[in-house]
Amino acid sequence: MAKVDTSSSRPYHIVIFGASGFTGQFVVEEVARTVSEGPNGTLKWAVAGRSRQKLDKVLEQAAGTLGKPELRTAVEVIVADVGEPDSLAAMCKQAVIVLNCVGPYRFWGEPVVKACVENGAHCIDICGEPQFLESMQLNYDSQAADKGVYIVGACGFDSIPADMGVLYTRDQFKGTLTALESFLTASTGPEGGSINDGTWKSAIYGFADSGKLRSLRKKFGHKPLPVVGSKIKRRSALFYSNEVQQYAVPFMGADPSVVKRSQRFLLEEHQETPVQYGAYAGVGGVANIVKMLFAGMMFWFLVKFSFGQDLLIKYPEFFSFGFFSKDGPTRKQMEGSSFKFVFYGEGYTEGQDPSQGRPNAKIRTLVQGPEAGYVATPIAMVQAAITILNEPTALPKKGGVYTPGATFAKTKLVERLNKHGIQFSVI
Repeated sequence: MAKVDTSSSRPYHIVIFGASGFTGQFVVEEVARTVSEGPNGTLKWAVAGRSRQKLDKVLEQAAGTLGKPELRTAVEVIVADVGEPDSLAAMCKQAVIVLNCVGPYRFWGEPVVKACVENGAHCIDICGEPQFLESMQLNYDSQAADKGVYIVGACGFDSIPADMGVLYTRDQFKGTLTALESFLTASTGPEGGSINDGTWKSAIYGFADSGKLRSLRKKFGHKPLPVVGSKIKRRSALFYSNEVQQYAVPFMGADPSVVKRSQRFLLEEHQETPVQYGAYAGVGGVANIVKMLFAGMMFWFLVKFSFGQDLLIKYPEFFSFGFFSKDGPTRKQMEGSSFKFVFYGEGYTEGQDPSQGRPNAKIRTLVQGPEAGYVATPIAMVQAAITILNEPTALPKKGGVYTPGATFAKTKLVERLNKHGIQFSVI
């Protein structure tokens, strides 16, 4: 049995590891905003990382941004390094939950998972790297179950809006939902927008290692999920989407693999009908397609060679047409940015047999929110932690390495997200 111990045996409900990183700064600010939502109306928390000086600077900046001068002295600083296992163990022993913001996870993530499992701390990350997420499940699921620890990956923009969006749509559908497609669009304000190059690096290493992901998946020995109802049709590599009134491509992120793992868990543990899922992203008009094709061809060529990977990492703005940058977006850019997922689902009304005939009902839902990488991601991550702290009886009965959908299917996470600006609705 898993246990979420919020008593005084561990001094902190949450420890943010990697708090001085680009994303970590915004996670710190989000935790500071939500202290009243912790167990019994209070949240005990600390920040952790390699440099005490940098962590002090993060708290200084958060204090100024939020108008909370007490953050400079009231929040404990823990020095811990992924290269020093003893320091990670000491950190994990003090935390109910570790929020791990140190990426790329393929290089720095496993020592944190290992330390959390061995020292009884739950762990949440914001990883969008399927190879890391699935290798942690393969290597640590049984150990986490034995220890009663939840290791929950992909709790940022990758992949809470998609994974919880699928479950929300299923729960709103009056009958048996069998297939679902999502269309992601993002918009920026007059200031434009960009993404910090940490995400760019993760993509480079992920595509370079795609062959290892295929061999990793074979080790699970999974049978294909059963297809209920009409089989979903896969779209082409580039098509005009009437759903979002622009050209679209298959979504290249972690969402499809995370959703599939959630659906497998819900089938095996709760005998729930698996939902087929296709994920797509809008890319705009013809000018954007030309840019995307040019950048894509360069990326695919260079990512195959170590010298090419070095070039891609050194010049992210050039090779991504400014979409990724070493500096990341400004706060002004974040304020003007937002995202939308529109879900189109089909299934069978109550009383209809999904094994007979074609689907006879449709549903459309929307998940929308603020800037994806550094506003929505911290909100999703922190609310995932708040949910674990406050709703332990609604979580899976045993510990393990889980997806957001597997962990939070029976909780009020969607309600919590709605209150914090990530909105789920039927349209």
